[in-house]
Amino acid sequence: MRYVLYGVLWIGLYFLLVVAPLLVLMIGPVPPGRGFWRELSVGFGFVGLSMMGLQFFLTGRFRRITSPFGIDVVYHFHRQISLITLLFIFLHVFILVVTSPREFSWLNPASAPLSTLAGMAGLLAMILLVVLSLKRKPFRLKYEPWRISHGLLAIAGVGLSLVHIELVGYYVQGILKRGFWISLVCTWVLALLYIRIAKPIAMLRHPYTVREVVKERGNTWTLVLKPDGHKGMMFQPGQFAWLKLERSPFAMREHPFSFSSSAMKSDEIGISIKELGDFTSRIGTVVPGTRAYVDGPYGTFTVDRHRSPGYVFVAGGVGITPVISILRTLADRQDQRPLHLFYGSKLWEEVTFREELDVLKQRLDLKIVYVISNPQEDWKGEKGLISAEIMARHLPLNRLECEYFICGPELMQKEVKNSLEKLGISLDSVQSESFNFV
Repeated sequence: MRYVLYGVLWIGLYFLLVVAPLLVLMIGPVPPGRGFWRELSVGFGFVGLSMMGLQFFLTGRFRRITSPFGIDVVYHFHRQISLITLLFIFLHVFILVVTSPREFSWLNPASAPLSTLAGMAGLLAMILLVVLSLKRKPFRLKYEPWRISHGLLAIAGVGLSLVHIELVGYYVQGILKRGFWISLVCTWVLALLYIRIAKPIAMLRHPYTVREVVKERGNTWTLVLKPDGHKGMMFQPGQFAWLKLERSPFAMREHPFSFSSSAMKSDEIGISIKELGDFTSRIGTVVPGTRAYVDGPYGTFTVDRHRSPGYVFVAGGVGITPVISILRTLADRQDQRPLHLFYGSKLWEEVTFREELDVLKQRLDLKIVYVISNPQEDWKGEKGLISAEIMARHLPLNRLECEYFICGPELMQKEVKNSLEKLGISLDSVQSESFNFV
């Protein structure tokens, strides 16, 4: 309930800040109106700019903001609201041009006033930002250059829009109104300074060293990180962090990975990484002694937030990583609530942490159902993909009272959720987390 209240509070505050520029317009002397369509256009512009500035907070990994929702939900909202923001800014320009034919002359750079040039440049920066974000993979843009350009375009879009408003100057006159905009800009700048300077400095003061690199099944490697000169990091089982290796904490390139170690051991942390992409394909070559920086913990995919008489975990491939952290933690806590794990893998030999899962069965009230999609001829367990039929055969009798945790490829998560609905499981009892932040 506490997280629900916090979520409602943040949502309410977000919408209040979005419409705040319109509310401030009514304070003090109000200039004479200039017609409905022009005023509507101004309203779209002010709201769009406020939404643009708030994007700095949505991507800033402020734990108080992300904790009620999960950071993946916040990033998803950031992506979707960017399209609405661009629409509002576009409507601001479109309405002006359509309702005032003389505005067409402003589109000529040679004759347009400076205020219009600043506004159009800000709109162009926003369009470019959104297009590059949507088409990053088709354009084959590497992550680090894209992320740098993304930040610069965002700052340019907001900055040029502010210049446009100041040069037009119609609704920003007066001490109160000007003070509001100055305060708003200062808040956005402080958010940027926190993200790009204060947070990296904090990471610089809390470095880690790679103590060991452990090869696991399924082309997965576990990095065991030892805190260097500090007490380490407390986290909840199932959470994750952004990792930087052999780079300055100020570097833009970083990757989110789940903790795989027990949350009961803060003197070192384990992060298990599967060889999948450009960065992860080289993870096995990391040399012990390598300097690392960890930004976390983040995430709501944890049993600590969901009290339940039993838990059901559904993992696919490397999705076992946060689950093994939860199981290790529950074992260290001597928790004896009934646990069920459905673990899907292409091959039996690729089942990561297979041997340790057998050990954990002795320490926990844990039932494991392996589902192999490409089994050997002598395989006698479940085959194919994790389905409603397979889960129905193994779920406990009190399955409606359990809390469910799903981690794996997005398509697998979608199919499992559909299967759970078929079995009468409310999605309110289902937790999942996606690392597709970009």
